[in-house]
Amino acid sequence: MAGGDGGRGKVVAVVGAGLVGSLEASLLAKRGYEVHLYEYRDDIRTMDHVPGRSINLAMSIRGRMGLGAVGLEDKIVQQHGIPMRARMIHNKDGSTKPIPYHKDGKCIYSVSRRLVNEELLSKAEEFPNVHIHFSHKLVSADLEKGTMTFLNTRTQEEVRAKADLVIGCDGAYSTTRKQMLKRPHFNYSQQYFQHGYMELCIPATPQGEFSMPCNYLHIWPRGEYMMIALPNQDKSWTVTLFMPFEFFERLTSPELLLDFFKENYPDAIKLIGKERLIRDFFANKALTLINIKCSPYHVGSTSLLLGDAAHAMVPFYGQGMNCGLEDCMVLDELMNRFEDDLVKVLPEYSKYRIPDAEAIVDLAMYNYIEMRQLVNSTSFLIRKKWDNLLYRLLPQTWVPLYTMVTFSRERYHLCIMKRKWQDSILSKLIKVGGVIGIGAGVVLARTEAVHTLSHALLAHITRLTAKIGAITSC
Repeated sequence: MAGGDGGRGKVVAVVGAGLVGSLEASLLAKRGYEVHLYEYRDDIRTMDHVPGRSINLAMSIRGRMGLGAVGLEDKIVQQHGIPMRARMIHNKDGSTKPIPYHKDGKCIYSVSRRLVNEELLSKAEEFPNVHIHFSHKLVSADLEKGTMTFLNTRTQEEVRAKADLVIGCDGAYSTTRKQMLKRPHFNYSQQYFQHGYMELCIPATPQGEFSMPCNYLHIWPRGEYMMIALPNQDKSWTVTLFMPFEFFERLTSPELLLDFFKENYPDAIKLIGKERLIRDFFANKALTLINIKCSPYHVGSTSLLLGDAAHAMVPFYGQGMNCGLEDCMVLDELMNRFEDDLVKVLPEYSKYRIPDAEAIVDLAMYNYIEMRQLVNSTSFLIRKKWDNLLYRLLPQTWVPLYTMVTFSRERYHLCIMKRKWQDSILSKLIKVGGVIGIGAGVVLARTEAVHTLSHALLAHITRLTAKIGAITSC
């Protein structure tokens, strides 16, 4: 990534000092822009509690590269991240089974949202051309002229500002995007998910240790609902319960709550503790999940949306943060390509990024079904065996969907296209190989005895995959 003075003499207003806005401020500062970063909250580094946000996040390669661009990857991921190498599936009878994420042991990392945000804010402050304005709530804006009106929530004074470029990084309920909604030819859709979520906590053991194996993302799949747990640095676990709102509404007493957990999550009762479970559940309420799509992301050469402001998604692929941080990388790469010519950069950003953002929004919804239901199905496990086998045989051609999304920067919409091609190929293989082929694949993957695969089957796989070779190499 190039720095330089391509933005010298130009002023950029970044609205929203969350993860995406803070990273974008630093990237623009490196390019020489005068950056004003506006945040409606107080400085989270001075707050005892930051309400309304998930405690931890699953960091993968797209987010890591964003952090790396400002020199924070090692500090956040390597020093503070907890590696999760597999899903750990919890069955009703208390048994567990791991499903690795990657054949070579690659992992995702559980990181603290607050830590990441604080480090990105501190990094932005290191640049003399970044000016952070806390407690500034955007009230209105003329996105063509670059004029904005903020309310200083501490003094209740009105603050006016002007910039050459306004970038909205102000989240799923973006005020910047609301200004775009007033314009013709702006497309917008939102979908509230009929399932809500509630965060609970599994504390550390009395000895100060993890109460479960820590290098896993733990999942309790239960068909219509599920629970997940991610490890924290203090040896506790952030537990998130997802289920239809009507299920939450039925649990109106401690007795009903405990009966529900005894039926569905019996091992979690001891991990959380009965008293804590009752206290935390009734002290909170189920929160909403929303999908948002819009287009275009830009107004001329003067305004742009990044992160959740452009493409809010449900959290089930762990890509919300990663996608948002990658947005910043994509914009920076286009700045390099077009030498900071915003007349060219912003339309190209919309054209390039919209199909990928819409693809991952849809994929996140699909993954909820997989996590709460399909991970225990025979068809899912057989498919995973086939994916692993073919990935070993043809690593340049056959890459499983999760691997593409999580461990590469393959464009999201191409990940989905390639998955469809793989489905077509597997369908043909099953028709050719029948039950014997499936059984052989499962056994081979389990024993890693790839060398016993017949030359005839390998040749057939090669012929089929050759048909998409030109496309998959793009």
